Amino acid sequence: MKIILILNGPNLNLLGKRETSIYGSQSFESYFEQLKEDYASSVHLEYYQSNIEGEIIDKIQAVGFSYDGIILNAGAYTHTSIAIADAVRAISSPVIEVHISNIYARESYRHQSFIAEACKGSIVGFGLDSYRLAVEALIQN
Repeated sequence: MKIILILNGPNLNLLGKRETSIYGSQSFESYFEQLKEDYASSVHLEYYQSNIEGEIIDKIQAVGFSYDGIILNAGAYTHTSIAIADAVRAISSPVIEVHISNIYARESYRHQSFIAEACKGSIVGFGLDSYRLAVEALIQN
């Protein structure tokens, strides 16, 4: 059975409450419970969220040599954090960058991802379903 971590960055703890026109009205916790049920027979899914860049890096380093994959939504750190990108480069587990909204259809400062280049791939713009697509990609590879 594969072990995959979903790692969410800043403000994603407010999903279902913040900017519902962009991010939807479902909390990540309720979505994650559905996702775990859907993949219970083939994947062990874990979830971690932090608003703190260093904690995100620590988590990447803690699991990045033993897990079968990491699904990373670094939130706004996507556009600012070379340190998170370096952490992704330093590990052996594949990382898929995920964004709920289409960052390329939003403000121009969101079009740059410092993390994408270090990742196996990126999935953007499919709402919370972006996470399921990333799970599927990690299962197949």
